Formats: sequence, C-alpha cells, structure tokens
Amino acid sequence: MTSIQEQLTALGGVFLAAVLVDRIAKTGQATEAGVACMLGSLLVRDPKDTLEVYGGDDLNLREGYRALIGALERDPSALQREPLRYALSMLGLERQLAKRDDLLETIGKRLPQIQSQVEHFGPSHENVVAACGALYQDTLSTLRQRIQVHGDMRNLQQPSNASKIRALLLAGIRSARLWRQLGGHRWQLVISRRKLLKELYPLMRNE
Repeated sequence: MTSIQEQLTALGGVFLAAVLVDRIAKTGQATEAGVACMLGSLLVRDPKDTLEVYGGDDLNLREGYRALIGALERDPSALQREPLRYALSMLGLERQLAKRDDLLETIGKRLPQIQSQVEHFGPSHENVVAACGALYQDTLSTLRQRIQVHGDMRNLQQPSNASKIRALLLAGIRSARLWRQLGGHRWQLVISRRKLLKELYPLMRNE
C-alpha cells in the first residue's frame, strides 16, 4: 500500500465510526460487523499494515469510504452531513488528546483490560462496549471540546446506545490518531481532494 492508501484506510475508519454513530443516534441500530470492526481496531498492536487494524479487508470500511467520498466530492445529494461533522470533530479531538499525556497513559493502561474482556466475550459484547464507552467518558469526555451527537432522544437515552456511541467515538479517535501518525493532515481534505478521490474510487467499484 502507498502512504496515501494507508492514510485513506485510517481515515475510512474515522468515517465508519462517524456513520455508525449517526445510525445509532437516529435509528438505534448499527451493523454488528461494523461495530466489531471498529472496536477491534482499538486493540490491534503492531499490525503489518494499516488495513490489518480493520480486520484485513477493505469491505469492512466500505461505508466509511462512501461517506468520505461524499464529503470530498462536495455533492449535496451524496454528502452525509452529520457523519462529516462527527468525523471532523474526532480529528479535532485527537489533536487535543495528543497534548494530554495523562489521558493517553490512562487509555494505554485500560486497553489491555478491555483486550481480556474481548478474548472472553468477543469484540461487540455489551461488556466490551460498556468498558470502551466508560474509557471514553473518563478521558475524552473531560476535554473542553465535546462532540454533540444529534438524533432521536429515545435512542440516545438508552444506556446501551449511549455506551455504543461513546465506544465508537473512542475507536474513531484512535483511527484519527493513526491517520495523523501516517502523515495525514486536515488540509489534505481540501488541497488534495482530487488525489484522494482517485485512490478511493477503485475501492467502491465492486459494489
């Protein structure tokens, strides 16, 4: 994979998390495969490439790529406005997190505990979701910038949905961190828009 493709894989993770958050907020539902992919991405250590973080298959990220393409094309009919807002908020929140060694240390200490739960229950089990959601609440929720999630209050007020949304935001911010470590910058989304789209279109041809 080229460096641009590696960056797009991580950015696809950010946008997939954003799409899933939006879906849970509005409908109370999200694909278990998507949630498992994103929560699993929190726990991958020393991957051989970026795609391995997301289960080794671009298909896992397809919905994220679609939302990213809609944002880069600037086509009002294809633009997923709330997922784009969540994705940009996650990129911004990751920049704040990068300056907080104490929060990074907390996350680093608690992820191995979550790994143990995954090995016991599986990646999308309610106990794992709750642990990831609590980790988000104890760390990223304490930062000044907050991500405001909009949707149906009946869905947002359900504790299981709230935990799932927080867990997905944590995973999305992990992807944002990976994207930045791979050389990603927010200005690329404006300046290198056409270049990014050229790399993304082939990923969607098999639909």
